[in-house]
Amino acid sequence: MWFKQKTAEGNWQANGYLLAGGHHKYKKIEGIMANRKYIVGNWKMNGLRAQLSNIADIAAIAANHEGVDVGICPPVTLIAAAAQANPGFAIGAQDCHFAESGAHTGCVSAAMLKEAGAGYSIIGHSERRADQQEGDSEVKAKGEALRAAGMGAILCVGETEEERDAGQAIEIVTVQLARSFPAGASADWLTIAYEPVWAIGTGRVPDASDVAEMHAEIRKKLGELMGQGSEAVRILYGGSMNGSNAAELLAVPNVDGGLVGGASLTAAKFGPIIEAAAAA
Repeated sequence: MWFKQKTAEGNWQANGYLLAGGHHKYKKIEGIMANRKYIVGNWKMNGLRAQLSNIADIAAIAANHEGVDVGICPPVTLIAAAAQANPGFAIGAQDCHFAESGAHTGCVSAAMLKEAGAGYSIIGHSERRADQQEGDSEVKAKGEALRAAGMGAILCVGETEEERDAGQAIEIVTVQLARSFPAGASADWLTIAYEPVWAIGTGRVPDASDVAEMHAEIRKKLGELMGQGSEAVRILYGGSMNGSNAAELLAVPNVDGGLVGGASLTAAKFGPIIEAAAAA
């Protein structure tokens, strides 16, 4: 039987395991520890206060599926309100700055996000790598800033269509992972998200065999980077996951959950993905 409790330091634990950002990390399957499914919604630049009720509806669905970890990363303007309205539900951010403070107009530090109510943040999303020209070293620094603030990180990696067509997908993703990998990484606070850039928001999804191959290579690279403990780091799939394809994707080996974009904006679309994860 699983139980969740808060430590004296304010961290969440489940059966003695430290939870990053309020998340469970493990489940028991036939006497062994295996990674629990983790479904995270990335609202991107969508959502006003009028949409806060959608988060409450999603949190209610998540509460009925305690075997799955569920979170939402709304725009920064909604983090505080979402966290206050949904205590115990995992609210995260979509990005953070690597500095603690300073002359960085328009940026938000990890400590600021934590104070607002976020327990973790996405970093290195392909849209920021492309639109804001973020490099691997900057993404690495952001992960380390989140760790220093006592928060979790979801580190995104992925290849473009041109790179995949050129047969370079595995090399691109594993090198990107290695160069973006934060110091002191552990499963307590770090999650990896593989998002093929050409599949994000397009409705296109790679074959299950391609997903399996890439997740296996990411798992292998994690072993090289971390050694012991790498198997406990969860690897999410992102890129047009929805209620129709979630069950197939979540059944792929080394797919420990999903980072979901458009389908996470409403409970009607996100709920079936959570249910698929519960059944996986």
